[in-house]
Amino acid sequence: MSRLPPADTTDATDEPPVVVTDEARESLLAGITDELGDAVVGFHIRPGDDLWIRVDRDAWLDIARFLHTGLGFAYFNFLSAIDWMPSPYGRSMDSGVDLTLEGVRVPEPGPVEQGLAGGDTRFQVLARVDDVISNMGITLKVDIPEDDLSLATWVPVYPGANWHERECWEMFGIEFSGHPGLRHLYLPGEFEGNPMRKDYPLLARQVRPWPGIVDVEAMPDDDKADS
Repeated sequence: MSRLPPADTTDATDEPPVVVTDEARESLLAGITDELGDAVVGFHIRPGDDLWIRVDRDAWLDIARFLHTGLGFAYFNFLSAIDWMPSPYGRSMDSGVDLTLEGVRVPEPGPVEQGLAGGDTRFQVLARVDDVISNMGITLKVDIPEDDLSLATWVPVYPGANWHERECWEMFGIEFSGHPGLRHLYLPGEFEGNPMRKDYPLLARQVRPWPGIVDVEAMPDDDKADS
């Protein structure tokens, strides 16, 4: 079940397609839609498995509060981001094995597709929360416009989002308004740039094929062979 246009499932048989439903997730989606209204801009249900919901950016904190307080989704799983832009460096960042194996077909870049529940922007933030009682989870998505890479923090509702948002800010450059302390987790404080963006060049791989410039220590068997 999805708000996106359905795929063409026409075949040569005359048998009607089997419609699989998931009443629990459909009910959950209906409750969220009743609460947020038009702020739910996309969704996808995989019956018996999972639920994806994409919301308007202004409702990002609202859905966190409703899920946590109103519906009992108290377990924070993860928060991250994705850059859907095709790499401007082509296959140069990929493993040399992928580039040289015979019979490997390298696909040409196609149109950008933002995955389940859709999307309209290059950058999206994704998060997942779970209800351990019902054993159901929800993956939330939100579009982040390139001219305003900012989003309300989830820390007041889900304190576990703290380090996830710091990593997202560090690697993608997305600001989380109201976060108690956005600062680097992995990179030096004076580091410039956001390494997880597709247009960020990994210079080590430009100088030398994947995995780039790395220190490789000899394995114990190699030491014996040289002696």
